[in-house]
Amino acid sequence: MDWGTELWDQYDILDKHTQSGLDLVEKYVKFVKERTEIEQNYAKQLRNLTKKYSPKRGSKEEQECRFSNHQAFLDVLNEMNDYAGQRELIAENMMINICIELTKYLQDLKQERKMHLSDAKKAQQSLEGTYKQLDNSKKRFEREWREAEKATQNAEKTDQDLNATKADVEKAKQQAHMRTHIAEECKNDYAAQLQKYNKEQNQFYFTDMPLIFNNLQDMDERRIKKMAQGYIQFADTERQVMPIIGKCLEGISRAGTNVNERNDSVVLIEQHKSGFERPGDLDFEDYSQGINRASSESSLGTPKGPLELLGKNRNKTFRLFNKKSKFAPEKLKMPVDTEGFTHLPPEQRRKRLQQKIDDISKELQKEMDQSEALGKMKDVYEKNPQMGDPASLAPQITQTAQNMERLRGDLNKYESWLAEAGGRGDSIRYSTHSLNNNGAHNPGSPGALSDDTDPSHAIYTEFDDDFEEEELAAPIGQCTALYNFPGSSEGTISMQEGEVLSVVEEDKGDGWTRVRRNNGDEGYIPTTYATIALNK
Repeated sequence: MDWGTELWDQYDILDKHTQSGLDLVEKYVKFVKERTEIEQNYAKQLRNLTKKYSPKRGSKEEQECRFSNHQAFLDVLNEMNDYAGQRELIAENMMINICIELTKYLQDLKQERKMHLSDAKKAQQSLEGTYKQLDNSKKRFEREWREAEKATQNAEKTDQDLNATKADVEKAKQQAHMRTHIAEECKNDYAAQLQKYNKEQNQFYFTDMPLIFNNLQDMDERRIKKMAQGYIQFADTERQVMPIIGKCLEGISRAGTNVNERNDSVVLIEQHKSGFERPGDLDFEDYSQGINRASSESSLGTPKGPLELLGKNRNKTFRLFNKKSKFAPEKLKMPVDTEGFTHLPPEQRRKRLQQKIDDISKELQKEMDQSEALGKMKDVYEKNPQMGDPASLAPQITQTAQNMERLRGDLNKYESWLAEAGGRGDSIRYSTHSLNNNGAHNPGSPGALSDDTDPSHAIYTEFDDDFEEEELAAPIGQCTALYNFPGSSEGTISMQEGEVLSVVEEDKGDGWTRVRRNNGDEGYIPTTYATIALNK
């Protein structure tokens, strides 16, 4: 069944129906646009929410991320940020694949419908013009035929009139003959116009209009099919990101399962353990024996050992280093040695000293690497003067040597403090010598050791193979890259999404984690760019 056959006389109905279809397309486009605005606002609110609750760099909250429950909350925020990105992707895809596509298609449909209706109107006007010609020829035939009848009657009357002359009779007959001839011509013209009109009308109702109506039907069916595809695309757009949204939700669940309450307690202990012994029992002061109270109070004012942690007000609950107490220990009122961390409890002091030694060792290694590089560059300049002047490197070499001496002095100082504090001195040792191109020691290099250098400053091993190999630190866990990272900055390392790397040094609160590849390449990556699983 088609419109041209069944609805041949329903032009107005088809006009309204096709216009209604176009209005539906426009309405659906507006609906999807509003949906994309909702998604974009939702994503924006989610991003603002995660930003609001994310700790700022260097803040106290960021330092607390060493606890698994705090780190899990950060992971939740990161996953929610990724989730917001997927909502933005839904909005973008809907705008491109539905709104823009259907808007362009709607314009084409409007032009096509306008063309079909214009063809129908032209055919209607052509038929009406032919009908006018037919009506005019019919009226003219009617008028001329009446005139011919009158002329014939007048000729007969004149012929029967006895008073009429022969000339009058002949004239009347000629007039009647002429009128009859004109009437016959009008009759033939009317017949021709009628035949033309009937043919054109048949063409109009059986060929032209059915073709136009069928074209409108085809256009409308294509519109309906396109709308159906738009409805399906509406669902598919969201379905396509469901796997990634599922991963975000899995990441949130995984953050919950990674929380280790026992480990958090251990971390808190390690972080704040003072190392002091618990205070002992107080001695009984028998005032009935005439003990000098002032002397007793004086002896209590300068307690020895753990007793100095006690405040003089014994009626209050005992608190260690309570800032609000006016009976704080005497030593806290004295100037503190922040460089040696003597103001800290023993356990915390050992940790801070060990951390400081590790930091100085890393800086020293960097200076030695730079010294070695400058030495090699100097050798190249000496062998190839056209590449540069060796003397231009002298200031840098001198500065590097001074930095190394200063760092070695600091390293010795902190190691002695650590030994006093009872630490093991597990600092990372680096080679402090450099090699020349032949693999031998280069005493002129800023990185070379002098004869009076203490051998405890460095442990190094020489090989005959033009290189030296340092013992690599054992990995403390693994991480999987969540995103691509170019690693273009100095000290960083590139990684690809999904790549598995070994964790050498965990995040110390600055947002960077040190990792290593299987081939030995090491560098730092952003902690939030990977999922990290440390060995327990």
